[in-house]
Amino acid sequence: MIKSFVAETFQTTAPLVSTKDSTETMPDRESVKVVIYGSKRGINNTILTLYKLGFAQVNEWSPLLPSSIPVKS
Repeated sequence: MIKSFVAETFQTTAPLVSTKDSTETMPDRESVKVVIYGSKRGINNTILTLYKLGFAQVNEWSPLLPSSIPVKS
């Protein structure tokens, strides 16, 4: 059976990511890294959108870093 990740994301009101001690309560949980490439404005908008969806707190992201990938205007 195929499940739609996006559809489930919008149906829940509970945060998708819990506090930092989630690895203590769920030791089998795998840690992953999320990387966002784009303009400063685009990255900030994405971070705010992910925050509104309960993905992560705004202050949990690393500072913006320069990239070798040129940003298209």
